[in-house]
Amino acid sequence: MSTATPATAIHTGDISASARVPKKSLRRTIKSFYPTWFFIPALALYVIFFALPTFSSFYFSLTRWSLFDSTFIGFDNFVRFFEDPQLYTSFFHTLIYAVITSGSKVLLGFLLALLLTSPIIGRGYLRAVVFFPVLISTIGVGIMFKSLLDPFHGMVNAVLGFFGLPQPGWLTDPNLALYSIAAIDVWKGVGIATLIFMAGIVAIPTEYFEAAKIDGAGSLKMLREITIPLTRGATATVIILSLIGGLRSFDIIWVTTGGGPGFTSDVLASVIYKQYQAGFFGLSTAGNVVLFLLVAVIMVPLSYFLNRKQVEL
Repeated sequence: MSTATPATAIHTGDISASARVPKKSLRRTIKSFYPTWFFIPALALYVIFFALPTFSSFYFSLTRWSLFDSTFIGFDNFVRFFEDPQLYTSFFHTLIYAVITSGSKVLLGFLLALLLTSPIIGRGYLRAVVFFPVLISTIGVGIMFKSLLDPFHGMVNAVLGFFGLPQPGWLTDPNLALYSIAAIDVWKGVGIATLIFMAGIVAIPTEYFEAAKIDGAGSLKMLREITIPLTRGATATVIILSLIGGLRSFDIIWVTTGGGPGFTSDVLASVIYKQYQAGFFGLSTAGNVVLFLLVAVIMVPLSYFLNRKQVEL
């Protein structure tokens, strides 16, 4: 026969309930951390392939190094890098190239997105055509256009000659080379900009356009008052991505002209690569650090400004 009183039973029940709380709390804690575990592989890859090489490059930029040894020399590499007579010319070319390519991608990408989100015939086919160059290797694009733009045997000049038009040296004329490469870069990358703008335009609620039509707004007014303001986030994304790509562009320039003719299409990345080819590994590493800092100095405040404008909207 049990001798427990009701008070004892209640007290025993409280003890057992309190004993179960830590188990539930532990289970809840484990469950709350469960999605975080999926970030561990990505974090490991980021540390191995980005963080460690980045911090290592800061150290090796202060050394004279080879594959087998290194000697600490302080800031001598940076002094020598800024004494390079081609540095300031390549810096100017880098800014011109980045501004031209990013501005063209923003403008053409937005116009193409407007066209490809409108009810036109063959819209799906045209979307595929616009995006197709993005899928091609940059090296392949460079080789293809180097052949097409050959001043003597290229198809472009052959067509121009057929119609009696001038046949410039697109990649051999010092006044045209950098701009020709920029045009190739725009052709290659405008598909990404178009895709981002299309996503921004499609995300705009149709009720806004319907209400504007009821109020008698025309196409230009809807573009100015609805489409452009509500795609500001897409515009900021395209500007940031294309400007970063333009500042650090190298592969298409190296394949088409190698920085030539002379040094007229040299950018910072190609100057750094030439230093590496010459065996100045520490000097080229210092150049990479300078390029990294240049991109950071330009992009961090620009990104803050664009994102702040987007929030204020």
